[in-house]
Amino acid sequence: MSFQTLELALDAQVATITFNRPDKRNALSFQMIGEILAALDEVEKSVAQVVIVTGAGKAFCAGMDLDELRSLTGKTHAENVEDSRRMAKLFRRLYDFPKPTIAAVNGPAIAGGAGLATMCDFTLAVPEAKFGYTEVRIGFVPAIVSSILVWQVGHKIARDLLMTGRLFEAPEARSIGLVNEVVAPENLMSRARELAAHIMENSPTSVRLTKRLINNFIRDVLDRQTEEAVAENAAIRQTADFREGVASFLEKRKPRWSGQ
Repeated sequence: MSFQTLELALDAQVATITFNRPDKRNALSFQMIGEILAALDEVEKSVAQVVIVTGAGKAFCAGMDLDELRSLTGKTHAENVEDSRRMAKLFRRLYDFPKPTIAAVNGPAIAGGAGLATMCDFTLAVPEAKFGYTEVRIGFVPAIVSSILVWQVGHKIARDLLMTGRLFEAPEARSIGLVNEVVAPENLMSRARELAAHIMENSPTSVRLTKRLINNFIRDVLDRQTEEAVAENAAIRQTADFREGVASFLEKRKPRWSGQ
C-alpha cells in the first residue's frame, strides 16, 4: 500500500513507521489515522519482529491537525462518537499490537502525539522533546489516553499532567516513567534499532506472549474504560467550553470560559 502521510520501511525484520507531514509538525489528520492503522496491519502480516515509530522533521506529532480541529465544532453527536471511536481504535491498536513497539520521539509529542508515545512499549526521546496532554487547555477531555496513563504513572502524577495540561520536557518524562531513555538526537534512531536488535535476541513467541500477558492484567478494565472514554470524548464536544476552546486556540487568543 502507498501512503501519503507516513513512510513505512522494513529492514532486517525491523519495521519503521515515520510520520511524514513535517510541514504540519506531523499533526494527526483523519487520513493519517487511517494510514497508521493500515501500516500496522501491513507490519503485523510481515516478517518484522519490532516496530519503531518516529516523526520526520523536527516534531514527533503535534496533536490534531488544525483543519480537522476546526471541523469538529460543526459535527453531530453521532459523528463525534464515530471520530472518538476512530482515535480510540488507533490508541488501542498501538497499545495491543502483538509485536513490540518503540517510540523514537524526535521532537514535540503533544496531545494525540503524547498519546501515541504513551501507547508504545518503549519510548526513547531526545533531550529537546516536549510532552503534554494539553486537551484541557482547549476544552477537550483527555479521555482516551487517561486510563493507560494512570496505570503507567499513578493517580497523582496523572492528575497533574492531565488536569494542568502543562508541557514538560524529556528528563521529567524519564523521571516519572513515561520515557525509558533520553538519547542524543544523532543517536536516536541507532539506539532504537539497537534496542530492537536486543529484543530480537529473544524468542519472538515468548516476547509476544509476555506482552499479551502484561496487557491482559488490565484488559477487562481497559475495555470498559475505553467505552467510557469514547462517550466522554464525544460529549465534551457538545459543550460551550469546547466551542470556545477551539475558537480561542485557532484565533490565538486567551479563552473566555463559561463553565458550560
